[in-house]
Amino acid sequence: MINKRRSTAVLFGLLAATALIGPSPAGADDETTEPAAEPPKVELVLDVSGSMRARDIDGRSRISVAQQAFNEVVDGLPDETQLGIRVLGATYRGKDKKQGCRDTQQIVPVGPVDRAQAKAAVAGLRPTGFTPVGLALRSAAQDLGTGSTARRIVLITDGEDTCAPPDPCEVARELAAQGTRLVVDTLGLAPDEKVRRQLLCIAGATGGTYTAAQSAEELTGRIKQLVDRARDTYTATPAVVGGTAACDGAPLLAPGVYTDRETFSEHRWYRVPVRPGQELRASVSVALDRPVNPDYGVLLRATAPDGRELVRGVDAGSGRTDVVSAGLRWSAAEEEEAATPEPTPSGTQAARTVCLVVSNSFAARPGTRAEPGMPVELTVDVVAASPAPDGPDLGRGWALLLLLTLAGLLTGLVAGLLTRWWVATWREN
Repeated sequence: MINKRRSTAVLFGLLAATALIGPSPAGADDETTEPAAEPPKVELVLDVSGSMRARDIDGRSRISVAQQAFNEVVDGLPDETQLGIRVLGATYRGKDKKQGCRDTQQIVPVGPVDRAQAKAAVAGLRPTGFTPVGLALRSAAQDLGTGSTARRIVLITDGEDTCAPPDPCEVARELAAQGTRLVVDTLGLAPDEKVRRQLLCIAGATGGTYTAAQSAEELTGRIKQLVDRARDTYTATPAVVGGTAACDGAPLLAPGVYTDRETFSEHRWYRVPVRPGQELRASVSVALDRPVNPDYGVLLRATAPDGRELVRGVDAGSGRTDVVSAGLRWSAAEEEEAATPEPTPSGTQAARTVCLVVSNSFAARPGTRAEPGMPVELTVDVVAASPAPDGPDLGRGWALLLLLTLAGLLTGLVAGLLTRWWVATWREN
């Protein structure tokens, strides 16, 4: 009976403490055990249309240069990487555009690579038909599927899409809007301005990169870099969260990585609990997945629930034009007039609620869609505070005045002695 009463008392105590502390923040990963990390997934998409017969890269045909690059990449592929290969314009030799624009096949499924099989499949390719880039991109995204790891498509082509619709830029935006964490990198094999603009559009919509490859060495090196980069992406998908229009009622966030969407010139609010002795570190990145006017910016601020601004983020530009970022750090020690939080029944001090607001000054170009909002990635961390060391204290009031007076007298005395010595030496000489 005594043990039962004690258990009941402990239970009520825990419930009371929970009620005082407040609801638990949403976590980026609420699982008690972390799932096994997925291997990186990459699909190479190769244009095998008729224009790939042109012999303008080191005196060789474009297709032969691409085949050599594929072989070298496959030979050096990390064992943990899952690779697939898809081609477009590789089989249909006729002139029926409707049929030719359906010509895309996956010749190596995404998975652990059988190097001999992959190289044999690529070696047998001969430039043939049309260029259905948009359809190939949509099919490649389906090949890679979904999962907890980011996935990468590397598109190698020498020409613009000859089969739209679907327009490849619209397909890239469609994939980005699905939040599938799919990145498309593009490699252009022909110095053509129309091709360059289209490949830039595809890459920019998904946060990828565009590169013009003018030699076999450039093509091989760039493909290797992109395949290796797939290993540097997140091993877990950020948690989806919905910011609100004000701090009241905003989602409460635990340390982790979150994803949201924000429309043009919008403010989205989140809340983070920070205890005394802790420091909040937060960063935000907004992906420019559609055309915007050149004058824009992203602002990240931390405020108190009553609206007082605690700190505002510093622009953390990385030189990229497809992503704009900002970050901030804040701890309660920085606010000299902050009230000391009341201790909880467990003896610890209650956490203060800090409001995070993400703002942007983006303006859409004419004809640009406003919905869905642009992809936002918010990283939140709460660590032990690390205040900067204090500078030397020279004192204040009468002590400081006396110190400055003595320093001035000593400086004047030394200067006078040096001047007298120099004048006497000059007269003698």
